[in-house]
Amino acid sequence: MKMSVVTTIYRSAGVVEAFFDRAAQAADAIGVELELIFVNDGSPDDGLTVARELQSRDPRIRVVDLSRNVGQHRAIWIGLRYATGDLVAIMDGDLDEDPLWLIEAQTLMQAEKCDVVYGIQTTRRTSTFYRVARKAFYFALAAITSTNVPHNVTTFRLMTRRFVEALMQYEEREIFLVGLLHASGFKQVALNVPKRTESPTSYSLSKLIFVFITHITSFSIAPLIFIFLVGVAILIVAVLAVIALIIMRMTSEFPVPGWASTTAMVTLFSGLILSFQGIIAIYIGTIFLEVKRRPLGIVREIYETPERTSQAR
Repeated sequence: MKMSVVTTIYRSAGVVEAFFDRAAQAADAIGVELELIFVNDGSPDDGLTVARELQSRDPRIRVVDLSRNVGQHRAIWIGLRYATGDLVAIMDGDLDEDPLWLIEAQTLMQAEKCDVVYGIQTTRRTSTFYRVARKAFYFALAAITSTNVPHNVTTFRLMTRRFVEALMQYEEREIFLVGLLHASGFKQVALNVPKRTESPTSYSLSKLIFVFITHITSFSIAPLIFIFLVGVAILIVAVLAVIALIIMRMTSEFPVPGWASTTAMVTLFSGLILSFQGIIAIYIGTIFLEVKRRPLGIVREIYETPERTSQAR
């Protein structure tokens, strides 16, 4: 039985060797053959060099070198295509998520007879901004989409081969990895994990906003429905206002028109129109990106033992 572990390399050169050692310990404890796939996501440090040196010494390692940085979600997705194990695990490569969690995850998977064991973070980052932004993101995601994504979910998860094969049927170009993992169904069980918070998050405010907008629009049409309902509400109010003005005019109680109120209303509705057009434009832009069918990322080179080349998915 083989277990594939997929992770990314991005500013994590200092922990590549330690990650491999802990993944090997986990595989030995579980009693499975290890396949470790490092996906170099355009890392600016020497992480690729370290991984290549490790691969030259240990055939259990495969290094997928992307031509440029494409983001963690896309990089993991590309790495999953090369995973050949009966069990497949994904996790962050900075050791904030410990490969030794796989031992407990595999035990839980057997006990629950499930297809996925995913991590729930029991510790919290000290940054108030990060905690508030994360909570707001998942609250809005639950309110707008039909996908039930648990709060404080981690990248770490252990999956069966049949789940991974089902997951690979998705063909989106705008990848919301966590959303797709939970939208795929199957029996999934949570595992509380003490995720470390020593590595600074790479998600700035602008990136969080971008991720939120792209993921909401790729997973739900609720914003478009909201626009329609608001438009109907404004139409009803406008019709009632016209009727009221006609009645007031006929009863000689028509007030002196005010330029301030007129300007305020024009500004209000102009803002509504522009914001609604912006939402529609985002959906059109998403369609534009999807129909071009560009690759999620370009693999520059794969470093592996020669006999494994034909196993790439």
